[in-house]
Amino acid sequence: MSRQLSLLFLLVITITFSSWIQKPTKTFTICIDAGHGGKDPGAMGKKTTESKLVLAMSLELGRIIKENLPDVKIMYTRDKDEFIPLFKRGDVANEANADLFISLHCNASTKTSITGTESYVLGLHASDKALEVATFENNVIMKEDNYQENYEGFDINSPETIIMIQNLQAAYLKNSIVLASKIEDQFVSRVGLHSRGVKQAGFIVLWKTNMPSVLIETGFISNPDQEAYLMSEKGQVYICSAIYRAVRDYKQAIEK
Repeated sequence: MSRQLSLLFLLVITITFSSWIQKPTKTFTICIDAGHGGKDPGAMGKKTTESKLVLAMSLELGRIIKENLPDVKIMYTRDKDEFIPLFKRGDVANEANADLFISLHCNASTKTSITGTESYVLGLHASDKALEVATFENNVIMKEDNYQENYEGFDINSPETIIMIQNLQAAYLKNSIVLASKIEDQFVSRVGLHSRGVKQAGFIVLWKTNMPSVLIETGFISNPDQEAYLMSEKGQVYICSAIYRAVRDYKQAIEK
């Protein structure tokens, strides 16, 4: 074989081999979860419910992200007023191999003067308040059929569950905290909201996901002023824009 033919043969083999080993670029995917829904209204305000507010904000968040990051794939655990079991919400994100899971909620308190946002990652509840919030959100499973079977082994207060949460959070905890921190920073700097910080708690909906995941309490629906803000078009756009900016900055950071 001539030298030219040998070089040509080597080139063809090299290109062919490269095409075999080169993996297609994965589309960055975000799963947006509107908490509650259907027979589960969530927290109750004077004029609306948590499930209605977070559905509107979830759709708005998806719209803003898609408009500004057209290369990102957006998917929803629900896009209408329907009840979705907690374990199925995680399944939606897992089956799509999502890169982020963002669950939107509204907080509530018997003290109507309390306001502010909170972003939670999966972990051990370090305060009674964090436990209270997680317990309220986790109690949704009581509305599900066969919940004992679906959540067998999950007891938020048991030592076994604590060990399990510690193991599960290890792979994604750092990135989850990075995203949650960016979200709270944007709430303060861009929207002027009061941030109650980034916290950890044993949320079932986060336990079921296999990617960095954040549960956002966008405000206290029990506070009349904050409920009005959450209901307003301006408030929803500002809150969702802040979350979008955090997602954008997070995405840029990890891609570097």
